[in-house]
Amino acid sequence: MPRPQIDTPQSTHTLSLEEFWHWLMDHCNCVLRVGTPDSILYDDEDYHWRFTNENPRTLLIQLVRGKRLVGEVFVEPEFVSSVRVSPGDKDEVIFDLMAEADGEEQVLYYFVMSHGVEADTPSQHDSLH
Repeated sequence: MPRPQIDTPQSTHTLSLEEFWHWLMDHCNCVLRVGTPDSILYDDEDYHWRFTNENPRTLLIQLVRGKRLVGEVFVEPEFVSSVRVSPGDKDEVIFDLMAEADGEEQVLYYFVMSHGVEADTPSQHDSLH
């Protein structure tokens, strides 16, 4: 299933990768799909998502069934210039991790979530500190 393209600039906004990653860590159960231009990992009732950033040069997203690895995506933060947020199908929200090359933006990675970032709701991450 191809990722939907949205051409409504008024409905998009951007976040930094750091803002998005902290929010994502608190909303791992809300991930529907994670992809790159070459691959897609789909959520399922039997799967769960793991996110780590033990290596500061790489963020790791894993899709796991029990103890068995189903798939993984490595995000290299140094190449991500911003995270573009736009509406998807129905209530889905797309988070495109963007890079700039030769003055043009391109999508390196994307996350399709069941909801967007709620500005009014403090995250678990914020309440732990």
